[in-house]
Amino acid sequence: MSSFLTRVVVMISGSGSNLQALIDAQESSELPIKIVAVISNKDNVKGLERAATHNIPAFVVSHKAFASREDFDARIMEIIDAQGPDLVVLAGFMRILTEDFTRHYEGRMLNIHPSLLPKYQGLHTHQRALDAGDSEHGASVHFVTAELDGGPLVIQAKVDVEANDDATSLAAKVLKQEHLIYPLAVKWFAEGRLQYQHKQCLFDGEALPEGGLCYSTKLHH
Repeated sequence: MSSFLTRVVVMISGSGSNLQALIDAQESSELPIKIVAVISNKDNVKGLERAATHNIPAFVVSHKAFASREDFDARIMEIIDAQGPDLVVLAGFMRILTEDFTRHYEGRMLNIHPSLLPKYQGLHTHQRALDAGDSEHGASVHFVTAELDGGPLVIQAKVDVEANDDATSLAAKVLKQEHLIYPLAVKWFAEGRLQYQHKQCLFDGEALPEGGLCYSTKLHH
């Protein structure tokens, strides 16, 4: 394997548990990446503590300090580009990004969303799955495009919705799966196995189906 490490910037708004999953995989040498910066739009969140614990440079850019989304995104882009990343990873970043921003990083920005996309784009996904009476719920990793939670899917992981589940228990089950599939998608990108071409995902040179890959233990390599 090449000694080249894929440079990654991670964007957060909260606890950063997916950031931690990436840090753990990086430190165990499971992922050929170097997280070069963490950016948060909120101060005093757990994700910033995680970055500090692992000596990762962190930047706080409050969206409240900017007159418009465009100005906020422009500042974030300046910071990201100064790090020279190969990949931008959205890990619970709770701001809707402008089209200029998403276009700038198209093909090199991933997001994880707590639903089986295209179901339940946006917020409150676990309660919405329960209200709909779904038997399955899950998480999706996708490339980011201008459409909210709408870029081409890389991989999904499913969980069973049980009779005694509420939004909290369902969220916990889904989060466990997020911590498996997000490092996996980042690993594939870093190894050159996952690519974005002509608005679709390629995996090992083959176009992925619309729903992306479905996580199983067989994929975990």
